[in-house]
Amino acid sequence: MSDFDSNPFADPELNSPFQDPSVTQARQTAPAGLEEYNPFTDAKSAAAGMAPRTPGPSVGTQPAIMKPTEEPPAYTQPQTQEPSRAAAELLRRQEELERKAAELDRREREMQSLSASGRKNNWPPLPEKFPMGPCFYHDITVDIPVEFQKTVKFMYYLWMFHSGTLLANMIGCLAWFCVDASHGVDFGLSILWFLLFTPCSFVCWYRPLYGAFRSDSSFRFFIFFFVYICQFGIYVIQCIGISGWGASGWISALIALNKSIPVGIMMILIAALFTSLAVLSLIMFKKVHGMYRTTGASFEKAQQEFATGVMSNKTVQTAAANAATRAAQESFKEPN
Repeated sequence: MSDFDSNPFADPELNSPFQDPSVTQARQTAPAGLEEYNPFTDAKSAAAGMAPRTPGPSVGTQPAIMKPTEEPPAYTQPQTQEPSRAAAELLRRQEELERKAAELDRREREMQSLSASGRKNNWPPLPEKFPMGPCFYHDITVDIPVEFQKTVKFMYYLWMFHSGTLLANMIGCLAWFCVDASHGVDFGLSILWFLLFTPCSFVCWYRPLYGAFRSDSSFRFFIFFFVYICQFGIYVIQCIGISGWGASGWISALIALNKSIPVGIMMILIAALFTSLAVLSLIMFKKVHGMYRTTGASFEKAQQEFATGVMSNKTVQTAAANAATRAAQESFKEPN
């Protein structure tokens, strides 16, 4: 029992765990200042020679935010391309303005040269030895402003298409008359339509349109609208092709198929040409009307232009002067 009553830790040098050789060696090889560190004491009362500890972040401290030194490529690429696009657009507009300015200068020089030498008629382009000379002066690049030249050229080509369709209609009616002698009236009327509508369409609706865009004339615009809507109605009638009216329309083409398939196919193609003319005429009518509204023309201006044109006409002035003279002479006569 005496063995259990003894204290095993009575001799500190023999039983102390800190006297173990491994512990002693670790203490000797520890960094300087580590043996003085006590984790249970306050940082302010730490032993001398210890490096001060940096306090940890408090509860209310905001997290660190990384600020990139450059923007991501996805955002920098549009910013670099946008100025280049704007510069290209400005260059394109500048080139367009310079081209228009050069065109205006060219037109002005041509107008000055023509005014000095006199405007000679150049349409229709007839040979010099032909007994009949040109009747009109026609030059779209000289007379028509740049913004309207494309429209006037298209209308000129549409008039040429109209004349070619009338010629094809005359040939189709001739072929129909050859396979069916009872349709001689259609052939005769087709010749009349070709000889009548070809020059009349040029004088009655193309020339007013040409003059309206050349001089910004409201009165000429109204003449064009009135005549061209009638021309559209004629296209519709010719497209239908009523037998006996001199038009190779759809009805006439179907009738001709019963006599001759080649002639019927030819007349079907001519009916398609009349249909195309009707559609294009309606489209251009709307387009010219939209351009007319942007030019500032109006019915009041048309009335003023008509009154000015009538009063400036020499024939009207002579007739008015003669009427005034006769009225004055009759007023001074003594009653019988």
